[in-house]
Amino acid sequence: MYAKISIIMFLIFISICTNFANDKHAKGSIAGLIIDAETKLPIIGANIFIKDNVFGAASDMTGAFKISNVPVGNYVLQFEYIGYQPVIKTDIIVRSRRVTFLQVEMRVSALESDEIVIHAGYFQKDDEQANSSIEFSNEEIRRAPGSAGDVSRILMTLPSIAKVNDQNNNLIVRGGNPIENTFYIDNIEIPNINHFPNQGSSGGPIGLVNVDFIQDVTFSSGGFSVLYGDKLSSIMDITFREGNRSEFDGQLDLNFTGFGGIAEGPLFSDKGSWLFSARRSYLDFVVDVMDVGSTIAPVYGDIQGKCVYNIDSKNKIILLGIFADDHNSPDQETAEKNLMAHYGTQDLYQTTIGLNWRTIWGAKGYSNTSIAYTLNYFNEDFYETTTGDYAIKNRSQEQAYKFRNVNHFRINEAHTVEVGICLKYLIENYNNWYASTVNDIGNSVPDLIMNEKIKGYKVGGFLNYIYKPFSNFTTNLGVRSDYFSYNQNNTVSPRISLSYQLTSKNTI
Repeated sequence: MYAKISIIMFLIFISICTNFANDKHAKGSIAGLIIDAETKLPIIGANIFIKDNVFGAASDMTGAFKISNVPVGNYVLQFEYIGYQPVIKTDIIVRSRRVTFLQVEMRVSALESDEIVIHAGYFQKDDEQANSSIEFSNEEIRRAPGSAGDVSRILMTLPSIAKVNDQNNNLIVRGGNPIENTFYIDNIEIPNINHFPNQGSSGGPIGLVNVDFIQDVTFSSGGFSVLYGDKLSSIMDITFREGNRSEFDGQLDLNFTGFGGIAEGPLFSDKGSWLFSARRSYLDFVVDVMDVGSTIAPVYGDIQGKCVYNIDSKNKIILLGIFADDHNSPDQETAEKNLMAHYGTQDLYQTTIGLNWRTIWGAKGYSNTSIAYTLNYFNEDFYETTTGDYAIKNRSQEQAYKFRNVNHFRINEAHTVEVGICLKYLIENYNNWYASTVNDIGNSVPDLIMNEKIKGYKVGGFLNYIYKPFSNFTTNLGVRSDYFSYNQNNTVSPRISLSYQLTSKNTI
């Protein structure tokens, strides 16, 4: 007990010391990379301004820039280059003696006359994205009221999205099922982004993704591109930021989700970077130290990491790793006092390891190719609260080997083609038992034993054509085909979308 009190006091002490250090060294830096959104090639000589400030810079031959000795605070940056649409980035937080890294993508501006004024916008939208897409930065997620830094909870306030309850991150998008939501991080599909994942669903009570890792999040609540399939309701595409390529950085965290730390630094000089974090919940410490009644605190933790290495100017490799372990063990007395139907033990594990290779073909396009392995392991035993009888045994192991290739080819300013393929090999082991019971209408349901190993594969291919005859009009024509070996079913999905921008604030 005294050891746990010491840990809590130590974390509070470190937080106080960190605040004093920030006051003493109240300057930081902003660095980043500016690239063409269509080709991923660097933009040389782009101008960077800090709005309402004298600080600024220009991108070098590699598209990189750095603004040093910036006072700690919250800034708005504007990026400009002739022939490109200006970009504005808000909520750029400069921290003491730290480097804030940005990756900015600029889009070619279609000049339709000899005399035209291009105004910078606060919101950028990809041509292939549906109008129902919305983008968030990590700072918007971090400070959103009620989200507690959880990327899923910020979405619950959006139109067309409903939540199952306040205790869970299950999202009901346009009346769909919570299982019909997909998550991607750096072109790698993630089965679930929550601690204590609900089996057969995409939700859980506590967010897994570290908000300090996030560069941006794009959420599409329907009408998404043929690049994504196998789900019907929504797509969440997350991009993790890169680590610091110039120096080692570290920080300690103590917040609602737990305590932990982040470390980052250069990899092979300036050829790459690494980013690593580890977190653990602390509620079990609080419950043991303080008298909070009949409460059993769950224990959960996670490790996340990203390594980036530039083979050359046109080839980049990204290694992504996410691991989570969750444990909960309420006893019968606690279950009775909290009106729980069951009590028992839960030991849940999630693992995702993936490698993404991005290659630039030249001035015409690029491709992203990823391979990944995911594992979800469920070890659960539940008992009836009223009788103490054994009710549920769950020993499940769900594995997947994944391959995904997306190619983006820009023919000219008006015509763009996207083509790709995705493969999944699934291995699922179930050793489950469910006791006999009486359902809600009074009928007896016999006990169920499931002891089975299932193997199968999914294959998907897609082709998307983007036609933009005018700067304010975009057409997306696409077709996708998906085959699942388990039911030997092939599905063809044609998709079309038209987008017309009436004004800077209104789009049909």
